[in-house]
Parts: sequence; structure tokens; C-alpha cells
Amino acid sequence: MSPPSKNTTQNCVVFLLFRLRYIRYGQTVFCRCEEVPHRCPFFSDLLTKVGLAPGKVKLIRHALSDKGFHSCYEKNMVLEYTRQQKPDFSRGYTHWAIFISDAGNYAKFYALYQVGPSVPDTPNVMPVGFPHPDWFAGQNAYFDLTPVDLLGEYEQRLVIDWGKSARMWHQRGTTEKPIVAIQTANRHPFVGFEQVVLSYHELKEVVENATDYEAWHTALSSVNAVYLITDTQNGKQYVGSAYGKDGLLGRWRYYVDSLHGNNKRMRQLLCDHPDRYQFFQFSILQLLPKTATDEEVIHTESLWKKKLLSIPFGMNDN
Repeated sequence: MSPPSKNTTQNCVVFLLFRLRYIRYGQTVFCRCEEVPHRCPFFSDLLTKVGLAPGKVKLIRHALSDKGFHSCYEKNMVLEYTRQQKPDFSRGYTHWAIFISDAGNYAKFYALYQVGPSVPDTPNVMPVGFPHPDWFAGQNAYFDLTPVDLLGEYEQRLVIDWGKSARMWHQRGTTEKPIVAIQTANRHPFVGFEQVVLSYHELKEVVENATDYEAWHTALSSVNAVYLITDTQNGKQYVGSAYGKDGLLGRWRYYVDSLHGNNKRMRQLLCDHPDRYQFFQFSILQLLPKTATDEEVIHTESLWKKKLLSIPFGMNDN
């Protein structure tokens, strides 16, 4: 099979899919072209194929390692985050192509937008629920972005090599970005709060894979809750509560990182049995609105401790 020309993008993509081997990107398995980069298609080829001039498209790379972006990503506000830029940011461009990077040089295609006019980013244009209200001080611009479906089949699937210049987070579409993978659909829908029963390792996978578990992150961060942790080796239970800006997701993330959530009896258990956290099971007892006060959440938590006798017979110490 002769190598495809750069102008015949459809053939390039077929060629890419015929020559596959599996590699691991974070926790997600992707397929990558085995050939040298010049034999793989570039993202600019796709832009040309759908009738866009690559020179009129700005490529934008957001990194999940950036705390400001990550907080917007968890609230499903990627578009709102992207709209706020310097006033002359889009001069000469008609479209923006957004990418999101988990780690390294690879970045996943998120969406394509047509750029409209902008207004000053004054507080009155700030989206409801935006996590950084201090950013809207009228010093920058807030652009009108309209989703374009020309590359819809590649959204959340196509991965490019951004290159070594990761600090250059916005570049012209003519910059050659090799397509290194086209991911099969692997996004996990949220099962519903009543169905959430997770082992520690399942919870760790959810917490550490924000892209594949985007729906989970959105749901778990949107609620306060009283939750239950059960030691499946002896049946002992711990009742806890989650409240604050990141809701249940934020609290459970702390368990993934610390293993014990800074709970006294859990810390002692792990001192005696260092691998015991692997047998913890996480579930939800009761949901509470984000508008609930801290006192209301703690009161509900106390009621569940009484119902389940988790202080005299479980892992709660107060």
C-alpha cells in the first residue's frame, strides 16, 4: 500500500486505522499509527478536508494540570473558560479548535467553534456559577463562540501530538500537529446517585480520569452528601459528610489521595493493616443540595451515625 498524500485526508485516516498498535495514554488505551510521523495525517489536513483554511483557525490547548482551567472543566465550563481572552486574541481568525491535555505532549480534540464579536469581560457578562468571579474585571474580552459540527465525529476522540512547545498554548492551524490516535468511544455515563457503589480502585479510576468520567465528575461535584464507607473484610462502617465547593467529588478525592480521609480509626486501621484500604467500599446514603448549610449537613450525618450505630460498632469515633 503506497503512503497517502497529505492532500487526501480521507485516505490518510484510513491508512492510520489500518496500521494500529495499542499504547497506554494515562489510564486510557489508544490506537497509534506505527509509521513515522510524516506518514500520518496532520490536523491541518482535516481542516482543509471540511473546507476551512488552516491559517484562519486558531488551535488552543487547555491543560488539566492548570488549576484555573481544571476547576472550570469540572463544572462543565470549558466553553465559558475559553471565551475569555485578550481583546486582540482572535485577530485574523474565523474559528477556534479547542484541545485538552491530560499530560505530556498529547492533546485531545474537544470542539470547533466559529468566532463572533466580543464584549468587555465585565462582571455583568460572567456566566452563572463561574468559579473565578475575580477574573471578570473588564480588562479582557469575552468572545461569542458558536459550536461548529464540521469535525463532530472526532470530538473527544482525536488525539494530536501538540509538540514540545507546550507553553505555546495557542497556535495557528497551519502548524503541523500529527494525528497520533483516534480513540474508540470510551466515555463512561454516570449511573445515577442511587447506583453508586464503588470499590477503592474503582473510585480511584473515576477520580483520576476526568476526561473519560466527565459525567461522573460533573454529577459528584454538584451535590453535598452523606456517604458510607464499608470495610468489606469485617463489615465495619464509617459515615461521613461532604460539603463545600467541590461537593462529594472533592471529599472522595481526598480519600483516594490520603487513603484514610484523616479519620482517626481509619488511620489506626491502616497502621495495623497497610493494605486494608483496598477493601473499602464507597456509597451514598443521602443527597443534600449545595444550598444546605454546613450545620444542616452535619446534623444529617449525625442522624445516619445513630441509625447505623457506626460509633459504637463502626469506624466513627464521634
